[in-house]
Amino acid sequence: MSESVARTLLRYPETLAVVRLGPGSEIPPWAESSSIFSVTATATETSLVCAGRNVPKKARHQGDFVAFCVEGSLDFAETGILAGLLAPLAEEEISVFTLSTFDTDWILVPRSAADRAEEAWRRSGHDTRPAEPVQP
Repeated sequence: MSESVARTLLRYPETLAVVRLGPGSEIPPWAESSSIFSVTATATETSLVCAGRNVPKKARHQGDFVAFCVEGSLDFAETGILAGLLAPLAEEEISVFTLSTFDTDWILVPRSAADRAEEAWRRSGHDTRPAEPVQP
C-alpha cells in the first residue's frame, strides 16, 4: 500500500508555465528549459511545460507554477503514489498539473499555493525541501 509511505518532495525555484500549442507544433524558440521541460503531443494538441519568463502573452498558457518532484526513483510496480500525494492538496483545494517521467512524478502547483501545498504535505507525514542546484 504505497500511498501511506512517507515521501520527500523537492521544490524547484523556477516559475513555470504550461503552454498549449497546436497539433504537430515545433518547439518555439522562446521556450526555455528549466528544472523540468516537457513536451507532450497528441493528435489534437501539443503541451509544453517550460520556464515561464519568456512565454509571450498572446500564447495560450497557464502559469505561474512551482514544480515539486518525488525524491528518488520510483518503481513502476508501486501503486497509489500520486493518489497519496494529491489527496492532501485536494483537501486544501489546491489545483495541480502532474507529469511523470521514467524515474519519478512531478506535481506543479500555482505559485500562490506552493507554501500551502508544502504545509499540507507535512501535515500528511511527507517532507519537503529545496532541490539542489543541478550541475551541468
